[in-house]
Amino acid sequence: MKEAPAAPTPTPEPVVLGIDDLRPLPRATRIARTSCDGVQLLEEHRDSFIDELWLDHDLGGEDTIMPVVALLEEAAFAGRPFRIGTVFVHSANPVGAQAVVRSLTRWSYRVRRASA
Repeated sequence: MKEAPAAPTPTPEPVVLGIDDLRPLPRATRIARTSCDGVQLLEEHRDSFIDELWLDHDLGGEDTIMPVVALLEEAAFAGRPFRIGTVFVHSANPVGAQAVVRSLTRWSYRVRRASA
């Protein structure tokens, strides 16, 4: 009896994470709306590859993306940076966005500034 050909292995969906308090981010597979939720989201993906990470600087009220940036920096400092294809910074706050780009670039993350 002849075996049926094996089914092709499905291509995994890209992992696109977003941390933004307002934008819908339609390409994102998961979205966090606060820095606290953003840190938790990244921790959940600690051992997997993240194709894209979209970051907004200002997250409403006094909340900013900086706790997430600190997590990424600490991981790189410890020699275990998060595996991320590209980090996109899309904040309408040019000073805050530049601080994020500068911080993550210093730790060898691939960072791109995107328009808000």
